Amino acid sequence: MDTVASTPSGLERMIRRDRAVIAVGLAAITLLSWIYLARMASGMHEAATEAEMHAAMGMPAMQTWSAADLVMLFLMWDIMMIAMMLPSAAPLMLLVVGTYRRRDRQACGMTTAFATGYLVAWTAFSAVAALLQTALHQAALLSPAMASESPVLAGGIFLIAGVYQWLPVKNACLTRCRSPFDFLSREWREGGLGALSMGLRHGLFCVGCCWALMALLFVSGVMNLVWVAVIAGFVLVEKLVPRGVAAGRVAGALLLVWGVYVLASGAA
Repeated sequence: MDTVASTPSGLERMIRRDRAVIAVGLAAITLLSWIYLARMASGMHEAATEAEMHAAMGMPAMQTWSAADLVMLFLMWDIMMIAMMLPSAAPLMLLVVGTYRRRDRQACGMTTAFATGYLVAWTAFSAVAALLQTALHQAALLSPAMASESPVLAGGIFLIAGVYQWLPVKNACLTRCRSPFDFLSREWREGGLGALSMGLRHGLFCVGCCWALMALLFVSGVMNLVWVAVIAGFVLVEKLVPRGVAAGRVAGALLLVWGVYVLASGAA
């Protein structure tokens, strides 16, 4: 073991250094993801405006997506999930890097494996979301701006998201996401594959906690960056602030009311 790391003060300096490296890396990835989304949203806004003009002139606005379109759609969802979810996972990842350093392991490498596993879970979610969006597109239920044009679809999504906020499965997943120490004590695995497995399991808990909130993007517009930022901010509140669970249930009640209003008024 390194002589510096063998003393308490030396070990703490190495932990602070490792955490700084991971924090800077996570911040850079998140920032680049948001920049990518902003550029893509600008391009999609122009495309949506052109499609709406075509529709106003009696020209068909819907078209069949090519394989390249589907790949880009998947990448859009994947990068969007990275931008939205990495900040809320950062506290656990910083705890992981300190834990590995105290166990005399390659802290940054192990934490990278953990983060990779976490993102694999959201990548799988992104693939499902892209396929669902394709199906909604083919059914002509989404506008060129990728927002719901059906009151039944919009109201149904609000009701599903609202009910899910109150279900025990939501609370169980949120509890794991809100308690980094509890998660590590229950799920700790040794080695690189163990770190990857832990990250994957944590990612699955996060998907279980947040998938219904992400479905709200089909109502507001998948690339509506204001709503993307609002949902990402709400995820941070749910996971990190002391009364996040209560805030989630209040939001669930509001979503239920909103869903009933949309269905009753017929306004998507």
